[in-house]
Amino acid sequence: MSMTGIERIGRIFKRQPVDRIGIFEHFWGDTQKKWTAEGHIREGEDLSEHFNYDMSLSWPFNYIADLDFQPVTVEENDETRLIRDGNGALLRRHKLHDTTPEHVDFAVKERQAWETLIKPHLTPDRRRINFEAYRKARAKAKAQQRFFMWSGVNVFEQMHPVCGHEYMLMGMADDPDWIHDMVDTYSRLTIQLQEILFAEEGWPDGIWFYEDMGFKERPFMSPAMYKELIQPAHRRTCDFAHAHKIPVAMHSCGFVEPLLPGMIEAGIDALQVIEVKAGMDLTRIYRNFGERLSLIGGMDVRVLYSNDLRKVDAELQAKIPVVKGHFGYVLHSDHSIPATVNYETYQYFVKRGLELGRY
Repeated sequence: MSMTGIERIGRIFKRQPVDRIGIFEHFWGDTQKKWTAEGHIREGEDLSEHFNYDMSLSWPFNYIADLDFQPVTVEENDETRLIRDGNGALLRRHKLHDTTPEHVDFAVKERQAWETLIKPHLTPDRRRINFEAYRKARAKAKAQQRFFMWSGVNVFEQMHPVCGHEYMLMGMADDPDWIHDMVDTYSRLTIQLQEILFAEEGWPDGIWFYEDMGFKERPFMSPAMYKELIQPAHRRTCDFAHAHKIPVAMHSCGFVEPLLPGMIEAGIDALQVIEVKAGMDLTRIYRNFGERLSLIGGMDVRVLYSNDLRKVDAELQAKIPVVKGHFGYVLHSDHSIPATVNYETYQYFVKRGLELGRY
């Protein structure tokens, strides 16, 4: 018997029997533009509907410190724009394609600047919450029977927009009390904002945190440093969700496998995105953690942008029959789908993946 997305993902997060694996995906904006121009999808079409995903997300919070600050363009050319934002950060953004902004400079490089320039602004101001967007997304997901998840960043991804990875990581080593303060401030703010939103607009089916804690072959911190500095916030935010019987998925790009025991201890129910080129291996992680953790992703996007259907099929055949074993898998690439992936390739990936993922 076929299940709804709400039923299927709810059971996948608990690793309970389902009819098939789940399906979800992230895309770069350039990809949707290309596929629209090619006539495969309609202008502004919701890809969750087009590919009939089991889940949908809403990102309703704004964590910029100074909500009244108007971003200032410091420098601009044909390709990039250098902007000072309400965190005091100077970031270079590309105008011609989607990419992560370049970190140029930060007003906050140590504790005193944090305490003076940022922390006083971090209050649960209602302006930080997009009530309408959340309300509409939740209603739409319910009407379409998709598992609906509040999404947003957790503390690691909240700190570095303020001080950059370099100063944040130096602070973790040289001034852990400063990091403790930032972690405590941001985790409490997140829960305060969630309490306001959910009391007024209703609870989601799940919580999805973005938290990029690794790079190639290494996490940004040791497991011991994770447990000392970051885990308390993850435990606090997971405990808040679990107190209301809401599961938690956590996204992390990069190699985070050494951190997984601590992340599971903190309370995450699912891991996404399991980035192959960073050294993550979906089947290995499944063997080591699959009884305790649901998995989303781990399909090498480089195989997809080869646009070789034989290679795509081999990738799916090598992994899905293994990782579907504990009923805890959602089909997803190991990153967002870039514009180099042909529509027909991705369409095949979904069709063949779901064929292999039936029980």
